[in-house]
Amino acid sequence: MYDLIIIGAGPAGISMAVEALAAGIPKEKILVLEKASEHSFTIKKFYPDKKLVTANYKGFEAVCIGVMCIWDSSKHETVTYLDEAIRQNGIEVKYEEAVWKINKDFKTGLFTVTTDKGEYHSKVTAIAIGILGKPNKPAYPVPASLKERALFDVTSVQIKHSNVLVVGGGDSASEYCQYLSQEGNHVTLSYRQTEFKRMNFINRDSLYALEKEGKVKLLTGTDILGVIESEGKPAVSFAGNDSVYEPYDYIVYALGGTTPSNFLKLIGIEFNGPDPVLCEEYETSVKGLFLIGDLSAGSKGGSINWAFNSSKRAINKICEEYLSYPPSP
Repeated sequence: MYDLIIIGAGPAGISMAVEALAAGIPKEKILVLEKASEHSFTIKKFYPDKKLVTANYKGFEAVCIGVMCIWDSSKHETVTYLDEAIRQNGIEVKYEEAVWKINKDFKTGLFTVTTDKGEYHSKVTAIAIGILGKPNKPAYPVPASLKERALFDVTSVQIKHSNVLVVGGGDSASEYCQYLSQEGNHVTLSYRQTEFKRMNFINRDSLYALEKEGKVKLLTGTDILGVIESEGKPAVSFAGNDSVYEPYDYIVYALGGTTPSNFLKLIGIEFNGPDPVLCEEYETSVKGLFLIGDLSAGSKGGSINWAFNSSKRAINKICEEYLSYPPSP
């Protein structure tokens, strides 16, 4: 029997375990479950090596209230910081273990967490799985034969000296363009809006600077109607010129992530439109079940420090109401 089971070993899940230890919960009473083979898999897979992990992200102020905190850091520095948090605190993480379902016994108040490898029981459960683990896909079908050419990140395949189309209009789209141009690629960005309202000013200014230097071509106000395979590579049809398919070596989609709503609804969590209903300190409509990190910040996600802070707030409530541990100051 665990006091706390945490699903997801990203920044939110790791900090949740650290905050639990700081609050006095015994180490052996905390379990972290992670479906990937390593922690922070989303950062390692989807963040380019040269990406700056910014503390102030999408308007979330970089103020830390708990044990863990980062400032503007490289991808390597961020991952190392999380490595050390696990190592120094002796956090138990079971890797390559996917959670299938979570049930609550409303008579005892206890949770049963079922994975592909076993079954665990806890007094409290926290879900920290993020939203980027399941990238949004385009509305039109992409031929399966293009799986090595139509991508949702820039790290799974090495792309150099190629003709690349990036699709999207948020911070990730700009960061992908910056990374790909540094690798000697000819980069085109397609975005259906005419202005980049979703980007922070740093990424927006960087994108316009690359356009001025001739390193990135901006196609704003453009809709993609479809993608076909042409000689083993993607060819794209744009609205207004649908009889012509523009050839590219690669397409990289940067369309954001989606809340894993089906999984959450099956647990019994109530939703208000596309977002889960959250009560005080990120507790769901299922008592004793918390959503932290990206899932507590809304559909657009939040910063790593937001994840850290959501863990701190949740642990305070957990200790006060469920585990009888005094909250840390």
